Amino acid sequence: MDKPIRVIVAGAGGRMGKEVVKLVLGDEELELAAAVGRSDAGRDAGEMVGMGTVGVLVTAELQEALAAGQADVLVDFTHPEFAYEHANLAIAAGVRPVMGTTGYTPEQIEELNTKCEQAGIGGLIAPNFSIGAILLMRFSALAAKHFPHLEIIEYHGDQKLDAPSGTAVKTAEMISEVRESMKQGNPKEKETISGSRGGEYDGFRIHSVRLPGVFAQQEVIFGSFGQSLKIRHDSYERAGYMPGVKIGVQKVMEYTGMVYGFEQFVD
Repeated sequence: MDKPIRVIVAGAGGRMGKEVVKLVLGDEELELAAAVGRSDAGRDAGEMVGMGTVGVLVTAELQEALAAGQADVLVDFTHPEFAYEHANLAIAAGVRPVMGTTGYTPEQIEELNTKCEQAGIGGLIAPNFSIGAILLMRFSALAAKHFPHLEIIEYHGDQKLDAPSGTAVKTAEMISEVRESMKQGNPKEKETISGSRGGEYDGFRIHSVRLPGVFAQQEVIFGSFGQSLKIRHDSYERAGYMPGVKIGVQKVMEYTGMVYGFEQFVD
């Protein structure tokens, strides 16, 4: 068997980060090179996720983990405010970034792509690692060719920091690539309560719901004369993203440049 891929997990103490740590520790094709999380610094990473002592202590700073020079890949599930900096730090260290954190501008994505190419390494920015969510995006893009009138509604817990979600933005981008450009709705429409019609993207609307007790759902609603079509995906727990995370970790070892969107790895 080839040597396992050595992985740094940033945001290791967070809800998604803990799932990634469990994934890496439980898979013989992966090896935990380091775990990063300020609030859990000094703890054994295995004990932190209930898997016993593994001899890898959580560090407070990503720079410290990268400086050790033991990693092939960084998996980052931190915060949008840190994502761009973390990707840059990883690339500078020759470590391939797999970023589950969203919030990049198109200019930042292009810059990171250039840096990856110059460094001769691969990278991935994935708004969603769920196979089901990727299929929703693809089905929605297919439907938009025939149903150009649509709206997106995404649901997350009330602690989510960005709105709309990265998944909703990526879905909108994929739809916009194939949809006839048009502004839908009544041109005389007026909002009596500001924001009630949601955010506008290329002529259609995106609505973000934030409520306690909600995990992650998204639906795309299409309307036409005498009919409607709804495409919906529901995620119930974070473990459902882990098969996609592993695919992302493996794929970035095989190419050069920054890929935006996990859907490019789903046949």
